[in-house]
Amino acid sequence: MHLIGHLLFGALVGIAARFLLPGQDPGGFLLTPLIGVAGSWIGSALGRKLGWYQPGSLLGFVLAVLGAMVLLLAYRILF
Repeated sequence: MHLIGHLLFGALVGIAARFLLPGQDPGGFLLTPLIGVAGSWIGSALGRKLGWYQPGSLLGFVLAVLGAMVLLLAYRILF
């Protein structure tokens, strides 16, 4: 269930990132949750390392979306 929860959260984060960064994306439906999961991992790990928030905080979701947006921009530049 933990893995399914991460994938669902990643899909939500990926959709939010794509909504905030409109435009043509070379990825498809399967790439959105992957970018979301990776972005949420990067954003939340960075936020916790810097001591900006505790697990379960709303700021964690914001940092996860920002991390996914950075990855989405990098993906657009590369492809």
